[in-house]
Amino acid sequence: MSAPDRSPQQPAQCLWQDRARLGEGPLWSTELRRLLFVDILGSRLMSHDPDTGETRAWDLDEACCWLVPHADGGFVAGLRSRLVHLTLEPQGPRILETLATPVAATPGHRLNDGKADPRGRLWFGIMDVREQEASGCLLRYDARGLASVDTPYTVTNGPAISADGTTLYHTDSPARTLYAFDIDAEGGLVDKRVHLRFGEADGFPDGMTLDAEGGLWVAHWDGGRVTRFLPDGRRDREIVLPVSRVTCCTFGGDDLATLYITTAAVGCDDQQLAGALFAVRPGVQGLAPCAYRP
Repeated sequence: MSAPDRSPQQPAQCLWQDRARLGEGPLWSTELRRLLFVDILGSRLMSHDPDTGETRAWDLDEACCWLVPHADGGFVAGLRSRLVHLTLEPQGPRILETLATPVAATPGHRLNDGKADPRGRLWFGIMDVREQEASGCLLRYDARGLASVDTPYTVTNGPAISADGTTLYHTDSPARTLYAFDIDAEGGLVDKRVHLRFGEADGFPDGMTLDAEGGLWVAHWDGGRVTRFLPDGRRDREIVLPVSRVTCCTFGGDDLATLYITTAAVGCDDQQLAGALFAVRPGVQGLAPCAYRP
């Protein structure tokens, strides 16, 4: 893997501007060499080819909230109501099987944001669709099945997991609070602590990703930027976007040195690039996405 360019950072480049209502879940697929992302409210799945600049979009019968690589090929997708194993074929996504139905007993809720850890476990949240009740939770899914590991949350966001798999970061966005947990040997979360608090001028913490140096990159919903925080919580740098509702980010490209950033157009009719996909080379490398292993 080549070293990233540490020359002065350039402004973020707009790669696609088809106004995702709620752009989210960016994932660099090493299998496809594509950046995948979703429009939750628009029920679309997108694939961006960095070599050609082409972005394809598929309409979905049920909105997808995130994708994680599946060790057996394809992806685990967090749909609004269930976890599925799917493949992305030339004609579009094809669901192979349903793995679990996390919100079957909680009407009015949906999945939001998920990642796998180095041991192949899935971590993801469910949230109140109205974003009013603190009735959501953080879940773990592995060979033992589903388990609720932390609650309550109003809008679950993140998570991000350290390269060694021992620390998990997760956010309750309306509370403007980002928590850190230790992950024990059995996959339990211990020592919950406040890692970051956002002020009103920051907007709300949304999706996030870690880089290879331990820096935590956090998207600011209603804050118009992505900020890199050092492991001790100090602000290191920020990337300002020409839109206010920045939703998530991830590293991609063959060298994992391009930061891809999703945004939302909902509530932003006056912002021309709201809902666009952006990219920037920030001078650090990211971590390859972990795969779910059944």
